[in-house]
Amino acid sequence: MMNLKIKKLRKKLSLSAAEVASSIGISRPTYEKIEEGSRDLQVGEAIKLANLFRMPFNDLVLDTSIECNSFYNIEKYKQIILFCIKQGGSLSDGLIPKTKLAKLLYLADFGWFYGHLKPMTGLQYRRIQQGPVPDEYFRVVDELFEEGAITIKPSGQALMIGVNESSDQSKLSVKEKKFLNKICKEWRGARTEEIVQFTHKQLPYQICRKGEIIPYALITQEEPNRVYQRPLQCRI
Repeated sequence: MMNLKIKKLRKKLSLSAAEVASSIGISRPTYEKIEEGSRDLQVGEAIKLANLFRMPFNDLVLDTSIECNSFYNIEKYKQIILFCIKQGGSLSDGLIPKTKLAKLLYLADFGWFYGHLKPMTGLQYRRIQQGPVPDEYFRVVDELFEEGAITIKPSGQALMIGVNESSDQSKLSVKEKKFLNKICKEWRGARTEEIVQFTHKQLPYQICRKGEIIPYALITQEEPNRVYQRPLQCRI
């Protein structure tokens, strides 16, 4: 975990918790919570830490335990999918294109990482032609359909997904639900092609090669207004 990594680096440089806290502009108790893992490290603090430890920013935040599905929880992922369908679906019929849903999930996961330096799901997103998407996405959507939790209807070349009933949200924190709702509202009126183009133009997708796993840490190099916010010109 990143908190253990930070503590190890601090001790290697023979720095006290108070010295590190002062260097990054927070109190010692707050810094100690970061090392304990009870408080998230913010992006600005991580940048200062990387400078203090004299190492590249990505080397600090890119942790092997983050870049794999070691804490992937299928039930939580299903709850996130159902939440995004309900909150991001059309106001007229509640349906959302399968491709657009995948992009909402990506923006939510990487947007959450941007603010908390840890992903919401822990899934690995692969760079494919249609955009960044985890391999598990297609399997989990099929499982939700087989379980009767969602409907899938063809509409031209698109597959439209809807929610059959109210879903359990017990594995989502209040902050996670608030952020997911923000993402969904941001893109609810957008066409699928618009959100696809947005994710294709982001640094994580641009930097990686076809078929590669996209490191979460790459999103921290993106412009703040390009992390998940829908471009203003597209709202007109």
